[in-house]
Amino acid sequence: MKSSRGTKLGRTAFLLWVAVVIPAVAPAGHGVEDTIDTVSADRVKLLLDSGEKLIFIDLRPSKEYQEKRLPGARSIPMIELAKRFGEIPKTGRVVLYCACQISEVADKAVFLEYRGYRNIFVMSEGYAGWLKRGYPVETSRR
Repeated sequence: MKSSRGTKLGRTAFLLWVAVVIPAVAPAGHGVEDTIDTVSADRVKLLLDSGEKLIFIDLRPSKEYQEKRLPGARSIPMIELAKRFGEIPKTGRVVLYCACQISEVADKAVFLEYRGYRNIFVMSEGYAGWLKRGYPVETSRR
């Protein structure tokens, strides 16, 4: 039979674990084991400036992509991702972005993680954050 002191200590240790470990996991909405790696627009720009090859996946609708996009971005609209995810390489650093809530992009990152991708990052400020900082974009010729 456990003493009441042992029970309190066990509860305290458990609550401490819950308070410290679970928030550090950054769940993406499907469970504790689902996590997403985020990267800020500033960090993305720094990586580009240092010569790192990034693969941008623009999840916005095609029309928005055609108007303006991050340099070298590939268009895979969110509604087409389930059919076209095989176009995304499983090597190199892949950065997903859109003009939506981060939770929507996080869901897509988790979708890819379940399909074996371990190289997916979500740009936390999205397309709007990139534009807000005045970072370069590509435009289509008309």
